[in-house]
Amino acid sequence: MDLSLSNKDDDTTKTVDTKVDENRTMTVILGADNKLTYYMGLLEKPIGGPKDIAYGKDGIRTELLTRKKVDLEYSAAKGKPKQGIIVIIKPTKKSNYRNLVDILDEMAITKVDTYAIVPEFTPEETKLIEKK
Repeated sequence: MDLSLSNKDDDTTKTVDTKVDENRTMTVILGADNKLTYYMGLLEKPIGGPKDIAYGKDGIRTELLTRKKVDLEYSAAKGKPKQGIIVIIKPTKKSNYRNLVDILDEMAITKVDTYAIVPEFTPEETKLIEKK
């Protein structure tokens, strides 16, 4: 398993915008009571979702495998056949450690190569979380 870490640059005034293809991006929010919510693209204009889904083979795993296949086809059509799905995992304060381990297991089972754990939320995501 590869691990990518950010560059430790002492100059904190520099900002670097990383462009990510929203057509390949899935955000998974880990909520209270073992609940998951996911969406594709940006929450302001989602390609899919937001949708509540369960853990396991009949839930998030099926969705990950489906989206992985779609994203590989999309990337191949753009001339970049090796670029697959990007999953952003966002654990809320109401989720628990087991939820995080379970979603990381799903990343391994479905062979998702690119994912990140990001404990920060946009204002739109915060509103979505508060509704649950």
